[in-house]
Amino acid sequence: MAVTTAQRPSALEVMRDAPVIPVIVLDEVAHAVPLARALVAGGIRMLEITLRTSVALACMEAISREVPDAVVGAGTVRSAADARAAANAGARFAVSPGYTHAMGQACREQGLALLPGVATASEIMAAQEDGWLALKFFPAMQAGGPALLKAWHGPFPEVRFCPTGGVNAANAADLLALPNVVCVGGSWLTPAEAVQAGDWARITGIAAEAARLHRAAGT
Repeated sequence: MAVTTAQRPSALEVMRDAPVIPVIVLDEVAHAVPLARALVAGGIRMLEITLRTSVALACMEAISREVPDAVVGAGTVRSAADARAAANAGARFAVSPGYTHAMGQACREQGLALLPGVATASEIMAAQEDGWLALKFFPAMQAGGPALLKAWHGPFPEVRFCPTGGVNAANAADLLALPNVVCVGGSWLTPAEAVQAGDWARITGIAAEAARLHRAAGT
């Protein structure tokens, strides 16, 4: 069943909504709403706003208020405090570069779907122990790329991944062809120069191309 934007989606629902989750870094609140509208117009609704700038929370609030068809998520969530702040700003899912039990518990308490970041088999097992089966593989290309994902499929057949880090338009299709990859995360959907220039039509076009990427059957 499709997720409505009024619901708090599960992590798998976030991952299955489109082949790509954009990793968005915003330096100006004024860019948040038109950027979100441009991405939604291209078929990308799950928007990861990274907590890497001082205006990130304000951007989440603006998008949540002004773009009802978008589902706002928080990226670079590293602590329980980050999870609480993101939820208060209107985020409905969280994406982390790594995983701790305290952060995972805070996301549950706040009702945030979480894609915990992992890069090793031990980190996958730690996340599994806490009940997380939809994970972010980060930094994907630097840590082993498709070869490592293929190796993980044997011991972790139930786990599904969103590879992020070094992913771009050129290699996304190779990752999405893997049976344990549901979507990928990438910053190529929102080129900094296009955002600064307000070239929203270009961003809509990039989003539309990303939304048409094919995924492995059954993911």
